[in-house]
Amino acid sequence: MISVLLADDEHLIRGAMAALLSLEDDLTVAGQAATGAEAIRMARALKPDVALLDLQLPDTDGVAVAEQIHPICRTVIVTSHGLPGHLKRALSAGVRGFLSKTVSADILATVVRTVHDGGRYVDPQLAAEAISVGDSPLTARESEVLSLAAAGAPIDEIARRASLSPGTVRNYLSSAAGKLNAANRHEAARIAQGFGWI
Repeated sequence: MISVLLADDEHLIRGAMAALLSLEDDLTVAGQAATGAEAIRMARALKPDVALLDLQLPDTDGVAVAEQIHPICRTVIVTSHGLPGHLKRALSAGVRGFLSKTVSADILATVVRTVHDGGRYVDPQLAAEAISVGDSPLTARESEVLSLAAAGAPIDEIARRASLSPGTVRNYLSSAAGKLNAANRHEAARIAQGFGWI
């Protein structure tokens, strides 16, 4: 039997996935979590074969959870908000599968088996989009500062939280806006979020 841990804050979605997977003779749902912290605790206690993780959990994201529970089990991100940047970040973190919540029950079960057996599965549409978009042009620091700006933080607060001077923050934001052909930091943040780069 392949044991599966489910992590999704939407009870209906999580329950439906559990019910569908339980219909398979070779799959068993070992546990269900509603938060990232709960998923990490359960993965460490239950040691499932595969964890199906929602990308957007209330306290963190599925990629961060996947990093925490590797190599306890193999991981698959299941999302309704897949963006090229999310896919690339997930694959870089060792996630073995990335699929949409719109897949059929048959595909979901097949992906669990594929990942359990050491394979990978990436939603074909998302893979094509990721290839056409390319990599983020932003440096790690530009991404960090732009993420803080996207949350609405003023320059002084961004500087304090990133341990930078206000002038350096302005330079990073200006550079990010230039690389994204954006008129200002707000537009740059929207563009970067649209690609899943921040």
